Formats: sequence, C-alpha cells, structure tokens
Amino acid sequence: MAKNKTDGKLIANNKKAYHDYFILDTYEAGISLAGTEVKSLRMGKCSIKESFIRIENGEVWIYGMHISPYEKGNIFNKDPLRVRKLLLHKSEINKMTGKMKEKGIAIVPLKVYFKGSLVKVEIGLARGKKLYDKRQDIAKKDQKREAEREFKVRNFG
Repeated sequence: MAKNKTDGKLIANNKKAYHDYFILDTYEAGISLAGTEVKSLRMGKCSIKESFIRIENGEVWIYGMHISPYEKGNIFNKDPLRVRKLLLHKSEINKMTGKMKEKGIAIVPLKVYFKGSLVKVEIGLARGKKLYDKRQDIAKKDQKREAEREFKVRNFG
C-alpha cells in the first residue's frame, strides 16, 4: 500500500486535493487507456484538478480526468473527458467501499505517473477539511516560510 511511489515520471499532481482534504489512506491503481492517450500522457498533457472517483457495481471509475488529444492521433483519438476504469484488486475495492459508508469520506485522485512503462494513478481516501482547518494549514505554511527566511538571513546574511 504505502511504498515509495515516486519511482517513475510524474505526469500530473493534484495539489488542490491536499488543500481541500485530509488524506487518510492511499492506493496505487492502474488505469485503462487507449494507445493515443498514453502517447499524450508521455508528452505530459493531463489534468486531474476537477476529477473525482466513484465505485459502481464493484468497479472503480475516474470522472473528469482530462487527457488532451494526441496531435498525430487523428481518428484514433478518444474523448478527452471520457470516463476511465481504474484497475484495483477486489480486496482493495471492498475496503474502500466499506470506508465510503462513513459520512464525509471521498475518493480523490492525487497523482498520475509512469511506473516503468505503465501509467498509475495514486488515489486517496479523503475527509473534507473545514474552512478553519484550511486557515490553520495556511498559517503553519506561513510560519514555516518565515522561519526558513530568518534562518537564511541569520546564516548567510
């Protein structure tokens, strides 16, 4: 489950998910793609900012993941916003389904990356943050930035 997932080349990162949610658990999923979509991903043309994940009939689907059409793909190009199937083990799907029954739990895509020649999606079980949680995170980030600035000035100034 929680191995070093930065082995391959990062294609897309969902920073908004880390801002809007507490990430409780992460999973690595494969994704079912067409050939021209993989070529487009190799060029880094992907966005998961507005995407979300649903479990339907024991299968996991990602909605709103935008993969730009491949320039040289002509008739083989697929719809950029089509629904794509995520590939997970049955036990992982059952675990996520059980957690989804809790109130306020969502499944969000966190990263899209290459692992060898395969495209992987890191998905996370997430609980939504309240406005005051977001403010606390921003305040902590500001304090950390200020401390680093002072350290830099004190040691190299």
